[in-house]
This record gives sequence, structure tokens and C-alpha cells, in this order.
Amino acid sequence: MVFSSILFLWVLLPVVLAAYYLPQFCGKAGSCLKFQNFILVVFSLFFYAWGEPRYILLMLLSVLINYSFGLLIERKQQKLLMLVICVAANLLILGYFKYFNFFVEIWNGLAGSTVQLSVRTAALPIGISFYTFQALSYVVDVYRKENRAQKNFLHMMLYISFFPQLIAGPIVKYHDIEQQIENRKTTLSGFSYGIKRFIMGLGKKVILANTFAEVVDLVFTDHPMNASRLLLWGTAVLYMLQIYFDFSGYSDMAVGLGRMFGFSFQENFLLPYTAVSIRDFWRKWHVSLSSWFREYVYIPLGGNRKGTARTYINLILVFSLTGIWHGAGWTFILWGFYHGFFNILERCFLGKWMGKGKWKILERGYTLFVVLIGWVIFRAPDFSYALDYIRYMFVPHESVLRIERFFDTKLILYMVIAILGSGMIQSILKRKKIRIAGDSGISLVGMAGYMAVLWISLMLLVNDTYNPFIYFRF
Repeated sequence: MVFSSILFLWVLLPVVLAAYYLPQFCGKAGSCLKFQNFILVVFSLFFYAWGEPRYILLMLLSVLINYSFGLLIERKQQKLLMLVICVAANLLILGYFKYFNFFVEIWNGLAGSTVQLSVRTAALPIGISFYTFQALSYVVDVYRKENRAQKNFLHMMLYISFFPQLIAGPIVKYHDIEQQIENRKTTLSGFSYGIKRFIMGLGKKVILANTFAEVVDLVFTDHPMNASRLLLWGTAVLYMLQIYFDFSGYSDMAVGLGRMFGFSFQENFLLPYTAVSIRDFWRKWHVSLSSWFREYVYIPLGGNRKGTARTYINLILVFSLTGIWHGAGWTFILWGFYHGFFNILERCFLGKWMGKGKWKILERGYTLFVVLIGWVIFRAPDFSYALDYIRYMFVPHESVLRIERFFDTKLILYMVIAILGSGMIQSILKRKKIRIAGDSGISLVGMAGYMAVLWISLMLLVNDTYNPFIYFRF
């Protein structure tokens, strides 16, 4: 189940909100919160089990493993051994369900016709990368004594399975949410903000991202040599906008849903297309994942504390892991390596001329160009397709597919809106010191705008608008 579905919006969300807030009229606040946590766990499991009920057992197994080992790590003397076993168990589960076929393909390619292995035919459990990383951060933090082991199994269940961030993030660290699980308050202003944030995320996903996805998927199903250079460039820009508004839209909906239930999540996107370098881009793109890899991989490997060569190796390793986290394929590894390479270039010499404030237009142009080419690699079905796509973006060639066939007036209008909304408007408002309304309230004009976005989104969903779920690979 996804947030951008009629069933969730019209049936399940109202039901869980009603069940959650009904206990506000009960007696003691403590017992009320316990019941509310129980309601959230039950609904989260139902939400996750809707598409593939069997995978609910996999999530329960993950919760049980990390809950048990968290207690063992805190109590036993052989803490490191317990941590290693727990991390290995998590990675084995993730590896089997997400990367087994990838490794089988590699093996079959190397082995030839001698020993051929069969691939798995089962679907990838949705959100397994997200909740596995959350579980790993929990046990590592217990080992580091940055938080105590959770003794309440229900609380652990809520941390791992909480439906707003379960399938598409943000990746929530346990120490950031522990106090909210055990003691939180819901306010009218917070609930109002949550609704506004959810509506804007829904609009990003349904109105913009889905519209772009329809064209992107059509072009990427054909060979790039059949498309004109202008169409290839236009489609690359479309995908650049699609993945941002899809991913940030889901993050907005997650943050909004969390606020409706009294939780505050980390912001996952900080206007990444306004970045002035690739390093700056990764400070603003998928912030929860970037911070996770920095805290649990890059720094433990030594970070930048063990010399220049070691720093570069750590960067390449971390970004390659970041790439494969997104999907089991060479294109994802290449995409991660590609971003790691430009991070190293900026550390080597490019950074000496960047960030000075004199050439911001050029810096942003360079960053957007590098990111754009990277998204082509990310979206391509395989390595050779990615190389062909990039080559035909620059090389004149005969083509049968023209941009006029796909880019109509409506699409161009949506592109303009998306470009303005991906950072340009926000930057102007910030520069002019115009404050965007937050939790404090909303004007009648603002309310009309939110209602319009909600109405358009619902109408598009009712009319069976193209509504792909990009996180099936994650």
C-alpha cells in the first residue's frame, strides 16, 4: 500500500486517525499513550501486509532479532561478538532478499555453463533497506552506549514498523525518536502543520512526479539512438525532476503523517538542486541516508583522519555502498562511484575555487550538470544503455522520436512549475527575507491553495492517473 492511493486516503488514514485520537477522552495520559502506540503498531503491520502479507513475518523476524540482540549487547560481556552476529544477521536477510539475484547473475556470468544457479522469483520486500538500516543503527548505538536497549517490545515494534516512514524513509535513528515513542504530545498546530505538509507531498507525487514519470518511462523503454538529442536532454531533465518530487514528496507525506501523530522526523531534502557542489548536494539530498553512511560507515572506517589516500578510498567505498543500497545492479554501483569520484575531485582541487561566492551560477551549473548525468546512469536499465544514452545526448544522429511527440504545453507548464518549486522560489523568498508560514497558522488564501492541491491530486487518482511506485527497488 502507498500513501498516494484512494484506499489509503479515503479509508485507512481516517480510520487510524479516529482510532488514535479516540483514547484522548480516556483517563490517564500514560495508559492513553500505551493504547495509541498499540494502535499505531497494529495499523503499521496491516499497512505493510496489505500487498504482500507473507513479508510481515520477515519484518517481525527483523524486530525480534534486533530487540533480542540489543538486550544481549547491553547485558553480556562479549558485546562486540553479539554486535557482529546481529549485524551479520541483518545483512544476510537484506542480502538474500535484495541482492541474491544480482550475485547469481554475476556467478552465472563467471561460471559459464558449468554450474548455473537459479534466480529468485519472489518480489522484493518493500522498504527492506529502510527498516534494516534503522535496525542496524539501533544495535550499533546500544553497543556505543549512545542509548539504552529498549526493553518494551511494543516500543521496538513501533520504531521499526511505524508506517509513515516504513517504505520510503526518512531513515530514523533510534536516539532521535526514543523520547517521542515514550512521551509525546499532539497539538492542534502540529496536526495542522502535518496536514499541510502531507497535502504538499501528495501534490508533488501525484501532480508533478507521476506526470513526468509517464514520459520518462516511455522514452527509457526505447533505445536512445531512436530519440533526438533534444528529447534525450529533455527526458533527462524530466527524470531529474521526477525523482526529486517523487522522493521528496513521499518524505513530505511521511513528515506530515508523523506530525499528525505527534512525531517529529528529520528533514530528508534541503533543496538539493540549489547546491553549489557535489559535496553540498549530498548535504541536501536524502539527508537521512547520507548521515547514516557518514555516522555508521565513513567515520568508523577512519573518515578523513588517516591520510589523504585513505580518505579517498573511504569516500569511494561509501558512495559505492550508497549506490548499491538503492538497487541491485551495476548501474547503481556506477552511479555511487560516479558521485564518489566527483567528491574526490572537489577535495583534490575543484574545491579550492568553489564556495567562494563569486561564481555561484557556474558552481550551480556544474553541480546540476553532474547530477543530471548521474541520474541518467541511475535510471538506465543496464550499463551499456547508460553509456549509449549519454553518448547520444552529445553526438548528432538520425532519430525517429522527436520531442514534440512527448512534450506538450501541459508538460512544459508542469516542468516550469517544478523547476521553480525545486529551489528557485524558496531561494528568492529567503534572499528577500520573506518568511514562509510554518506551524503557526494559515491564511484563507493559503488554505484555498492547499485545498486546490488536494482536490487536483484526488481527481487525478480517481481517474486512474499513472501512479508508479519508485521504491520497489529500494
